[in-house]
Amino acid sequence: MYKLSNRSLQRLYGVDAGLVRVVKRAIELTDQDFMVTEGVRTREQCCINYGKGRTAQQCSLKGVPAKYAQPDLSKVTWLNNPFASKHVTGRAIDLIPYPVDWNDLKKFHLIAAAMKQAAAELGVRIIWGGDWKSSKDYPHFEI
Repeated sequence: MYKLSNRSLQRLYGVDAGLVRVVKRAIELTDQDFMVTEGVRTREQCCINYGKGRTAQQCSLKGVPAKYAQPDLSKVTWLNNPFASKHVTGRAIDLIPYPVDWNDLKKFHLIAAAMKQAAAELGVRIIWGGDWKSSKDYPHFEI
């Protein structure tokens, strides 16, 4: 049986109470240890994320200061409005397997199975980014 680290628990601060309950139950159910990498996202983090894979001009057009442009990196968000993420309002979290392995999608599916089971038990409706039709986001869960 796994438990959330203090760092993961801190990253749940400000997240919707129902989603927090689901994460706390999922860590008890899962066959794959995981950690919370992000809960509530700051405006600056929105800018950092939006800048990845975009030019200074593309950033400026969306109200993101040009200093955040990192066109040589891979995109990490496809939002039209860089500040519209459900992370901003505490209605989304990102979970990754521990130890971290970005290439083993089976581990993300195990986490998703535990999250879905916990959500069903608790009567909380969640959406997993791995179920999206395009631009999969395997760490992402939202309500």
